Amino acid sequence: MAGELGHFSLILALIFALIGATVPHIGAARGDARLMALGDRSVFAQFLMAISAFSALTYAFITSDFSVVNVATNSHTLKPMLYKVSGVWGNHEGSLLFWVLILTLFGALVSWRGQKLPLQFRSRVLAVQSLLVVGFLMFILFTSNPFLRLDPAPLEGNGLNPLLQDPGLAFHPPMLYLGYVGLSIAFSFAVAALLEGEVTPLWARWVRPWALLAWVFLTGGIALGSWWAYYELGWGGWWFWDPVENASFMPWLAAAALLHSAIVVEKRDALKSWTILLAIVAFSLSLLGTFLVRSGVVNSVHAFATDPARGIFILAFLGIVVGGSMALYAWRAPKMAPSGLFGVVSRESALVVNNIFLSTFAAVVLVGTLYPLFVEAFGAGQITVGPPFFEYAAAVLMSPLIVALGVGPLLAWKRGKVSRAFQIVVPALVVALVAGTVLVWRTSGGYVMTAIGFGLAIWLLASVFLEIASRIKLWQAPGKAWARFAKITRAQWGMSLAHAGLGVILLGVTISEAFTTEDLRVMAPGDTATVAGYDFTFEGVAPVAGPNFTAVRGFFTVRGGGETLTTLTPEDRVYTNPVMNTTEAGIYPLIAGDLYAVIGEAAGAGRWSVRLYFKPMISALWLGALMMMIGGILSLSDRRLRIGLPTGKKKVQAITRGAA
Repeated sequence: MAGELGHFSLILALIFALIGATVPHIGAARGDARLMALGDRSVFAQFLMAISAFSALTYAFITSDFSVVNVATNSHTLKPMLYKVSGVWGNHEGSLLFWVLILTLFGALVSWRGQKLPLQFRSRVLAVQSLLVVGFLMFILFTSNPFLRLDPAPLEGNGLNPLLQDPGLAFHPPMLYLGYVGLSIAFSFAVAALLEGEVTPLWARWVRPWALLAWVFLTGGIALGSWWAYYELGWGGWWFWDPVENASFMPWLAAAALLHSAIVVEKRDALKSWTILLAIVAFSLSLLGTFLVRSGVVNSVHAFATDPARGIFILAFLGIVVGGSMALYAWRAPKMAPSGLFGVVSRESALVVNNIFLSTFAAVVLVGTLYPLFVEAFGAGQITVGPPFFEYAAAVLMSPLIVALGVGPLLAWKRGKVSRAFQIVVPALVVALVAGTVLVWRTSGGYVMTAIGFGLAIWLLASVFLEIASRIKLWQAPGKAWARFAKITRAQWGMSLAHAGLGVILLGVTISEAFTTEDLRVMAPGDTATVAGYDFTFEGVAPVAGPNFTAVRGFFTVRGGGETLTTLTPEDRVYTNPVMNTTEAGIYPLIAGDLYAVIGEAAGAGRWSVRLYFKPMISALWLGALMMMIGGILSLSDRRLRIGLPTGKKKVQAITRGAA
């Protein structure tokens, strides 16, 4: 019964979405407030139907209703409850239903939090959002119905992909989806602004919190995915520039550019058409990621489906969304002339430089990701664009961005002075140069690029500190510094913490990539291997039985500095439904780095192949990502930047005058 209720809910959601996608536009064209108001009612009805359908599918998974094809294909009675629930979105059909749930949720939130938006503009935003819901619901109902029945129902299901049976992967997809779909709001705001033919600073104020929220979720989703790759796949890395990894990274870059560009629109009423374009591109890249994951054009551990028919549908939908919005942009954008001016040396100019490098890097990643697919599609053979290409592009394009991030916040709005900014950051420059020089000297000149990366990380971290020190006038009036410190807004703290988080990530990447120590060997019980000064003693293996897997667990006693630090227990697992081998690394984090062990295959005579690592400062990657997320949340919590409009009679009057 739950399957039928879920299916019926999706049909009703499609009907409500069709109404919401058409009637408010008609009302806006006629100036009919009653028709425009249907947009608000429609999005709430869509959300109610979407949550009903999602609840029905969740109930089917929890109760192991194998008469539902999706449950029989992706679940098993022996699965732990966490993975029964995560199995709801851990497959193609369920993940699309989750997409629709979030699409409708964000539409309902815009209606709820945006009551102070002009009715005509809000109705257009909600109509565009409803149109996106229509596209995804048609995709689900016509090609990917999660409620199809099996008759007769099997006694047992096939089980979820073992690679997805992990706490990190249970929460990684939902966070990514919240980021992907959150960008749909920025897209809807952009298209609505194009339809209205006007982009104002007030528009940027409305759209920026939604873009920031999406960026925070994307940051968390990408960080969780890299952490999962690090400890689950057992190869010791955290990022491989896989096409599907890139598909999440490109919207992140575009969203970061959008955030900074929207600030210029809000402050100076400039970069209007560019900001609209970024909003369109950011969501378009999210849809591209959906195509790559579900079309079968790439082979990846992240891929959900390999059905070309579904890929064609998504490609057509992508073409309609991107082509239609770009055509509208080409028609309307030339009319959006900027009214605000700013000097070449100003914080606005620094934000423009930020946009140039972020957007260029996103474009380079896009070309590197799609080029092999085009070459193969046109029968020109097969090529691979690997990590060296992307890493070189990152070094070339992100290095000047890091420099700009250190200087930009110190420049004044509209007209700044480079001399004053550099006077403040001279200590940061000196510290960075000394740190890089010492690293080159200590390694006898063998790590020049590492020294540059290390110096850039120190530069950014020191610049953030000096920017805060300048804000509170720590050197000029230290007696009043604490009072000024207490007055720093959450938005300013958010910016500083996010920039510092990027510096911490760069520090972790640079040190871990350059100085990781690795030892691959065959060991027998009692053997000891020394890795980076730490002694790994292999104590042997033992069989382990899990709820739906069996495993061989290795035991490594690790000693350092004359004392026992820990016992690492990596596992080599074999899942039964479906049958698959997975690796669980044994990891022990230290302040200096991670001790990392992987147990491989038996080599005979009681010996086992093992991989042992010491990965210095690797945890800085996820610490930095967490700092960036907290920075975004702090900015969102600032009442001046909350979603919606400022409260207070005077502020509303000021905004009304500004909009007029």
